[in-house]
Amino acid sequence: MKIPQMVATEFRRLTRSPMAILALLALGIVPLLYGGLYLWANQNPYGKLNEIPVALVVEDTGAEGPSGFTNYGEQIADELLKDGTFAWHEVSAAEAQAGVDDSSFDFSVTIPADFSEQLVSSSGSEPQQATVILTTNDANGYLASTIGETASKEIQRQIVATVNKQAATQFLGALATIRSSLVTAVDGAGKLVAGAAEAQAGATALASGTEQLAAGSATLRDGLGTLAGGAAALPDAASRLATGAGQVAAGNAEIARIGDEIGGVTQGVVDDLPAVRADIAARLSAAGLSEAEVAAALAALDQVGARIGDGNARVQDAVGKLDLLASGSAELAAGTSELAEQAPALAQGAQAAANGSAALADGAAQAASGSAALSAGLGTLHGGLETLAGGLSGGVEQIPESTEQSRQNQAQTIADPVAIDTSQVAAAGTYGAGLAPFFIALAAWIGIYALFLIVKPVSNRAITALHSPIKIAVAGWLTPALIGTLQMAGLFFVVAVALGFNFSNPLASYGIMALSSMVFTAIILALNVWLGSVGQFIGLVMMVLQLVTAGGTFPWQTLPGPLAGLHHVFPMSYTVDAIRQLMYGGDVSRAWADLGVLATWGAIAFVLAALGVARMTHFRTLRDLEPSLIG
Repeated sequence: MKIPQMVATEFRRLTRSPMAILALLALGIVPLLYGGLYLWANQNPYGKLNEIPVALVVEDTGAEGPSGFTNYGEQIADELLKDGTFAWHEVSAAEAQAGVDDSSFDFSVTIPADFSEQLVSSSGSEPQQATVILTTNDANGYLASTIGETASKEIQRQIVATVNKQAATQFLGALATIRSSLVTAVDGAGKLVAGAAEAQAGATALASGTEQLAAGSATLRDGLGTLAGGAAALPDAASRLATGAGQVAAGNAEIARIGDEIGGVTQGVVDDLPAVRADIAARLSAAGLSEAEVAAALAALDQVGARIGDGNARVQDAVGKLDLLASGSAELAAGTSELAEQAPALAQGAQAAANGSAALADGAAQAASGSAALSAGLGTLHGGLETLAGGLSGGVEQIPESTEQSRQNQAQTIADPVAIDTSQVAAAGTYGAGLAPFFIALAAWIGIYALFLIVKPVSNRAITALHSPIKIAVAGWLTPALIGTLQMAGLFFVVAVALGFNFSNPLASYGIMALSSMVFTAIILALNVWLGSVGQFIGLVMMVLQLVTAGGTFPWQTLPGPLAGLHHVFPMSYTVDAIRQLMYGGDVSRAWADLGVLATWGAIAFVLAALGVARMTHFRTLRDLEPSLIG
């Protein structure tokens, strides 16, 4: 008997009656029912979270904060209602409690009365952590509670972002005020630097002037010392001078008196000349002299008279000078007498001036030293003020200039600084699409496992006729494998067309599904050939183990150690990975590696099945004759 004949015989057996056909169809659509219905039910559950009823209780009474009276609870409630992630119902605390108890609400969120007060307490001396109350009831569904906890974290994030935005707005406003004050301080520091520079220049000039003053004061001190030394002998010399001046004045007065007498005599002679001339002329005329002779005599007399007049003029001039000399000598005598009287006081004043000039010289030296120190200090002050001005200017540059709008934008960024930009190498799209590879693989195993409830692993007639073990194994494998490929075709149609899941590589994806069904067929065939009904049970155990180790839901790394090891052994893990790579547009080379592992499993399973058939053609045991426990 040839392989097609054995396959045809098995198909005739499976379709020999309407009930047999109905049974075959029922088992054939098991993968469609399992995979299709489950993926349909979980196609996109996260897209319908807005239909989950959730109670929202707002009891917050608000609080007075740095920016005025604020009710954060109402703000958060408005945001939640506007967001619409869930079907929020704002109710009282009693209604929320009753609704969570009787499953009217999956969970409730309560914002307590002191919520705002606790939030604004962070700016006071006794900060408190604000609390939002999440009430869940696992009797309503554990995942509903898990979703509630996730929602509470999102609410917490929104609260933190809102509070941080307000705090950042206040901080940035204060920073802008500080910057404005720093700008004013920079201007003032610039004026201080300019003033310090002028003060330093003045101090330098003062130092130079006080040095010259010190030098001049020292010279004055030396000169006044000499003067004081000479002034000490001045009273005696002035006294002697006064005595001599008095004697000179007396002598000059006598000389002036004598001169006045001589002047009077000569003036008398001059005054008498006209009368004498007239008398002489008369006498000459009387003596009988002619007029010519008289005129000649008078002419000679006039020459003498002119000389007498000149001499008198000189005498009168000399008398005037002698009078002036006498007067000056008297004044000199009076002055020297006064000088003699004042000389002691002058000597004392000169000594006092000498002493004062010494003190002045010492003070001027100290002033010069102080002026130099002042100049140096003002230089240090100028440098310090320049450093201050530079630091203030640098501080202003470090604080960016901002506007009200820019501060609002900055506050928003500070409150929510990180945005997640997801970059996906391969994307499933929805929750259902993410689970599809796992449930397709599981459906393939369940479909084959169910077929072996009615399909005979091998032909007993062929074994009895001692046909080729390989042909018998191929025929026993080929019948359920063909049905399995049809199952996978139906499941692919349901997933890709009816449910609308996207396949980046549709043909390759179906090829992996069909290959996996064939490999699973070989594995369950080998178990049935060697162990019979026990092997069928082991196939069920393998399905359960692969259900938890294939990594179809949670990452396989989260499995306990022994189960994580099985993940790398069982074939369903590689089916799930290969379908993921081909369905989502991932790494095709990984799909080829998975295909190699599946082919190895299939080849080993088929060889074992063939060896089992060979054993059956040569040895028959009582167990082989016992009816199967299954079917």
